[in-house]
Amino acid sequence: MILRIGLGLILLGKGVSFMHDSTLLEELISGNEHAAQNTTHWLPILICWANILGGFMILVGLRTRLMCLLQLPILIGAIIVINSQKGGFQAGNEWLLAIVALLLVIFFLIEGSGPLSMDGYLEHNRRSETGTNMP
Repeated sequence: MILRIGLGLILLGKGVSFMHDSTLLEELISGNEHAAQNTTHWLPILICWANILGGFMILVGLRTRLMCLLQLPILIGAIIVINSQKGGFQAGNEWLLAIVALLLVIFFLIEGSGPLSMDGYLEHNRRSETGTNMP
């Protein structure tokens, strides 16, 4: 549960920080300082909102596997493309945070959100409404 909440906070925080400084994300994606000429203007917006929405939903444990699946290409892109453009795997690049987040996303994609989550709560209530929760 603590790992899931931590992952949700990391993704939510990165989404908010990219939303706050969207030109940084555009420059990172385009690879140069002329991001305004880039044809993928929608990509930074999509990444920001996917991190914010995915981070919040992972934080509360709602549709965790789906949100982790949606975060996979973003995190793989962050590790491979963006960090290699910034000079490889140096200490100042946040590549370690991206790798830890990727490993946690893969873990929760396999394991799910667990019993202390909105998914667990909704599943428990669904069972109690149908009567299958009775001894």
